Amino acid sequence: MDMTLPQDLLDYLDELDAFIEREIRPLEQADDNIRFFDHRREDARTDWDRGGLPSEEWEELLAEARRRADAAGHFRYAFPAEFGGRDGSNLGMAVIREHLAAKGLGLHCDLQNEHAIVGNNVGLLLMLEHGSDEQKAEWVEGLASGTKGFAFGITEPEHGSDATHMDTYAVRDGDDWLITGAKTWNTGIHKAKHDLIFARTSGEPGDGRGITAFLTPTDAPGFTVEEFLWTFNMPTDHGRISLDRVRVPHSAILGEEGRGLAVVQHFFNENRIRQAASSLGAATYCIAESVRFAQERKPFGKALATNQAIQFPLVDLHAEAEMLRALIHRTAWSMDTEGAFSQSEQVSICNYRGNRLCCDAADRAMQVHGGLGYSRHKPFEHIYRHHRRYRITEGSDEIQMRRVAGYLFGFMKQRAPKGMD
Repeated sequence: MDMTLPQDLLDYLDELDAFIEREIRPLEQADDNIRFFDHRREDARTDWDRGGLPSEEWEELLAEARRRADAAGHFRYAFPAEFGGRDGSNLGMAVIREHLAAKGLGLHCDLQNEHAIVGNNVGLLLMLEHGSDEQKAEWVEGLASGTKGFAFGITEPEHGSDATHMDTYAVRDGDDWLITGAKTWNTGIHKAKHDLIFARTSGEPGDGRGITAFLTPTDAPGFTVEEFLWTFNMPTDHGRISLDRVRVPHSAILGEEGRGLAVVQHFFNENRIRQAASSLGAATYCIAESVRFAQERKPFGKALATNQAIQFPLVDLHAEAEMLRALIHRTAWSMDTEGAFSQSEQVSICNYRGNRLCCDAADRAMQVHGGLGYSRHKPFEHIYRHHRRYRITEGSDEIQMRRVAGYLFGFMKQRAPKGMD
């Protein structure tokens, strides 16, 4: 098996680096924009007077970076060529996500907002896969350019990992549907004009079938943003919303009625492998910075790097990163050649091990750097706080391990999830 990365992908990384130095770094340094990335970042990014939402200046800077990336032909890399993309593969996206995150905190890639100059716009992938012709005509260009998007409403106040037991339901009323319930952790709901609401339309709690996805206008009567949830890593754009007989037309359904889990699983599998690659990249940044610091810092007259107490923990992290990279590349390649659902077990392994590795590497970087590492004058505490959420969102460590156990002990098979067959 040839694990050599394609030359055109390696050339593209060089092209990206040149674009970052030409367009993104100068923008990051202009007009004190560096305040969003240095020790002032929490205050600069957060509008404390608006419930902790992202500040308008911060979001506009991210939008400008995306506009420049789109104009240069980078933002849509993963999308089909007919929509201005480069027909990017899962392997390509994994390599790129790792590459960008390994550069450290910056305007080229800031995962607190899931921002990157190569867009990880899963919403477009969902629309291309599940949208009707009318929905595609309305949504595709805006999603492709990053100027339009929708929030994702599946988690509920009383239901997270047990999504098939959701309490939100929708009932038919003529040509329309009436949705009632509540959702939480609706990321991006402060700006989104629509929320992709998952609601039970038939079946019993626990059934895979009977859940339907509705593109729901956020300004519809009965749709209320109740609060924004403050988190370990501010600012917040994670809303808790309620729905009181919110009326939507039948045409608002994304995908097939009763088969909303197909949309969910498409979203998760595509995103989890990319998330793992980003965590790997951030981990390698923490490791590399720790090695460099340990070589330069000389307490008691000798470099920290001469101490095995410094060496061995970083060696362990480095070894884990090398092994994880090989598995991520193989898994992403297999997804491209055999189908997105052919590697569900491996995707789960990559995801929970990658996210855990990043947290361990950031924690070790703080320890190696001492008091400076703990301060906000280094990015390690920020990396830890952000990537710590990945160990919960889109499938916690325990959920990922449960999936792996299902394959390991024969309770599950590598196939389309229940509700999609």
